[in-house]
Amino acid sequence: MLFYSFFRSLVGHQVVVELKNDLSIYGTLAFVDQYLNINLTSISTTEPCKYPQLTNIKSCFVRGSVIRYMQLPGDEVDTQLLHEATRKENHF
Repeated sequence: MLFYSFFRSLVGHQVVVELKNDLSIYGTLAFVDQYLNINLTSISTTEPCKYPQLTNIKSCFVRGSVIRYMQLPGDEVDTQLLHEATRKENHF
């Protein structure tokens, strides 16, 4: 539940999602569920020449199991709060 709560706090922020098939999508995080499935709006790909079919898509749903990495806005992440929550979760 720690990561779910953390990602919910980032709804409305710009993120870059790298999928397991090496596709990277830049967009606004609109929704996340408990399985870390996400919905992105205002999307674009970091390589439009390689994926021209994605230039007309404005939003997408990404299943959590196909996400490799998610790059988050550094200035929006409260690392101190995340460290404290991690310590509390490990003590149970």
